[in-house]
Amino acid sequence: MSERWTGGPFGERARCFLAPNPGLMTLDGTNTWVLTEPGASRSIVVDPGPIEDGHVDELDEQTGDVALVLLTHRHFDHSEVAAELGRRKGCPVRALDPAYCVGGDPLADDELVGVDGLRLRVVATPGHTSDSVSFLLPAERALLTGDMVLGRGTTVVAYPDGELGPYFDSIARMRSLAASGDVVTIWPAHGPVLDDALGTLDHYLVHRRERLGQVEAALARLGVARPDPDDEELPRRVVEIVYQDVDESLWEAAEWSVRAQLAYLAGQR
Repeated sequence: MSERWTGGPFGERARCFLAPNPGLMTLDGTNTWVLTEPGASRSIVVDPGPIEDGHVDELDEQTGDVALVLLTHRHFDHSEVAAELGRRKGCPVRALDPAYCVGGDPLADDELVGVDGLRLRVVATPGHTSDSVSFLLPAERALLTGDMVLGRGTTVVAYPDGELGPYFDSIARMRSLAASGDVVTIWPAHGPVLDDALGTLDHYLVHRRERLGQVEAALARLGVARPDPDDEELPRRVVEIVYQDVDESLWEAAEWSVRAQLAYLAGQR
């Protein structure tokens, strides 16, 4: 049993506030990252999280002067209180999806975002969702990965918004940042900090390729030549074969990833 993750300070520029929303999909809860340059008074808040149990009140009390709220993607456990926190702090909210921006422009790939000497680079990393982005913090050689990379286990490719082709491309892009030394640690949106970025990303690529091979084998066993991700029954039949090693409480989420895998395979055939 792994030790429970509780957040805390990391490096010279980050504090992680753990939202009180633990669960099968959220692990210990959503990590809200507060980033501040040493000596500066203003911060950037990444993924202010859900509304549960006064999380926004704690952030309001603990963060002081916030210059900007950023979202890694649209899912409510990351974005639900973003507009409210922005209103309280009098600052804009920015995301890749314009629908989640308040008082600020949508984020752009490779954009540099700065507050009082703190510098972040926006890295578009679609796959978990179409609007997923990561944030590179060069001064810490850390990558804030949202739900693309988790502190424990592997992420869901949330079909139909999430797609496996972009997912592979994004993980490969992150891996190149780790291989070059630009990224050493991963600060995920769920679960603990990962100190071996390159090893983690290699594992993600190997794991997903292995799962894809298992899905192909399951389709052959089922006699399916051309998979349909929107078939009402096929994804569950595949899950029952491929995900026997996974708790059944997670099978519904596994179906999303299987549908993404089926769509990917259908496009190759």
